[in-house]
Amino acid sequence: MTLESFFLSFIPLFVAIDIIGTVPIFLGFTSDLSEKEKRRLIIEAVAAAFVIAVLFLVGGKLILSFLGITIDDFRIAGGIILLILAINDIMFSSEVRRKPGSKIGIVPLGIPLIIGPAALATIMILIDSFGFVATLISMTSNFLIVLLVLTFSGSVIKVMGEGGTRAFAKIASLFLAAIAVMMIRTGITNVIIKF
Repeated sequence: MTLESFFLSFIPLFVAIDIIGTVPIFLGFTSDLSEKEKRRLIIEAVAAAFVIAVLFLVGGKLILSFLGITIDDFRIAGGIILLILAINDIMFSSEVRRKPGSKIGIVPLGIPLIIGPAALATIMILIDSFGFVATLISMTSNFLIVLLVLTFSGSVIKVMGEGGTRAFAKIASLFLAAIAVMMIRTGITNVIIKF
């Protein structure tokens, strides 16, 4: 594998994962959590996303064709889940919003925010273009970046303060709802175009 093939496979996956865009949503979801709970959540989310990515790397096309599922099906289902979570966060106060012990590491943080339909589709495209080894190295490098970015996102909360993070949680939920609607719209549009 050349350095050029690494960068050509790394960059599309970095854009598809879009960890920088996920940080505000992550901060909104974890505004009420302690540092220990956040670390556990980060490890849980990144591990779950990495496992799914490896499964798709090894047998993505086989799994999809066997189940009769398309990437657009993932977009629509993931969008619906995110929309329900976002509406819940917007409508209810932080006290009843989502307790720190709840399982938000796997869904929605790990899937579909870290490894969503765009990243899964990109992984399958990269295998065809650059091969298994280059895609695996690019994927692993991207997940190390995801881990670092989420781990050090806590410094933002220190700057914003408690009141700022609570306000940000509501704003992040609004953005999450918009992302969810975009995922649903894109999935439905692509399904209609294919027919």
